[in-house]
Amino acid sequence: MNERRVVVTGMGVVAPGGVGTKAFWELLTDGRTATRTISLFDASGFRSRIAAEVDFDPAHEGLSPQEIRRMDRAGQFVVVCTRDALADAGLTPDDLPASRTGVSIGSAVGCTTGLEEEYVVLSDGGRNWLVDHEYGVPHLYGYMVPSTLAVEAAWACGAEGPVALISTGCTSGLDSVAHGARLIQEGSADVMIAGATDAPISPITSACFDAIRATSPRNDDPHHASRPFDASRDGFVLGEGSAVFVLEELSRARARGAHIYGEIAGFAGRSNAYHMTGLKPDGREMALAIDAAMRQAEINPSDVDYINAHGSGTKQNDRHETAAFKRSIGHRAYEVPVSSIKSMVGHSLGAIGSIEIAASLLAIEHDTVPPTANLNEADPECDLDYVPRTARECPVDTVVTVGSGFGGFQTAMVLADPERRRT
Repeated sequence: MNERRVVVTGMGVVAPGGVGTKAFWELLTDGRTATRTISLFDASGFRSRIAAEVDFDPAHEGLSPQEIRRMDRAGQFVVVCTRDALADAGLTPDDLPASRTGVSIGSAVGCTTGLEEEYVVLSDGGRNWLVDHEYGVPHLYGYMVPSTLAVEAAWACGAEGPVALISTGCTSGLDSVAHGARLIQEGSADVMIAGATDAPISPITSACFDAIRATSPRNDDPHHASRPFDASRDGFVLGEGSAVFVLEELSRARARGAHIYGEIAGFAGRSNAYHMTGLKPDGREMALAIDAAMRQAEINPSDVDYINAHGSGTKQNDRHETAAFKRSIGHRAYEVPVSSIKSMVGHSLGAIGSIEIAASLLAIEHDTVPPTANLNEADPECDLDYVPRTARECPVDTVVTVGSGFGGFQTAMVLADPERRRT
């Protein structure tokens, strides 16, 4: 065990279906889906015209007119989550040791929404190859630099310690929290604001996924389009959102009487060095990440109570991670409940890993496993217990949550109740 153990003492969530952890958890445990026809732009010409959008009013969430003008939608998400996470932890920026407080934010596509909107203006709707910079907003440079998102979070909490933007595709939200935990473990920080944000529902993102036919074309039935592990699945559904956590060293959290959601007990990442979008069917590299994370957490397969799957709803991913679970925890894989919340909140690219951490911590908090919505007939090659359609109450002390991203990234994290944890 590391001497400096890292726990989560606060969280803020902006997700499809509602802003805040209460609305988020209610959506998941009710098995409701937030997927719908895209309303953020005119998607009528696209192959996939559905997404999981956040009903988000920045002014209602406390952002000033200047903040709304300055920040891209992803930046607005992460600042609201940062403020909510601090409040949930019972802290204000003045309570934090500024030089010992850091920020680690993940994002796959940065300020995509703001960049695309500005390009449309500068190029006069795409008619001009040479754009006129004089039409750009004053903060356009900030949209071009992804680290702006981490800077906004740092300003929101007054962090003067290490600040970083982690961009590893769809594992960004796991890797950013792991990075934050590592900085506390090694003694570089005492408090970390860690999480991820992405607002990718835009024409350019939709066009890219249309081109490789990765997203579901089930436009006539958006509520049931995201169906991980189901035999009839036909691609993932794009989403958006953010989740941010307050990470603290365990003894510090206990000394101030903080509520502890769970401990970040282990984490590891691997790469398949194989293909930009392809996955090997044996799941070896994800299994290696799970094995390494469990070794760091000092747990055995028998200790795992729930697996929060990547569960994107593409055939190769669902089969790949099913194989990985069997490879890493053996026969125990058939006994452990596995589910994918992407069936309800879509795939928010770099943000989803952090949103899934939030779901995993709430599963520990409430001893409840969220379901896999829209799972009616499992793929025969996906033969584990995927908790179809209905949430399940059961003891949850230890969770393995995983992520898989384009480029071959594979990340696993072990989350546990520090009081009930078996080692």
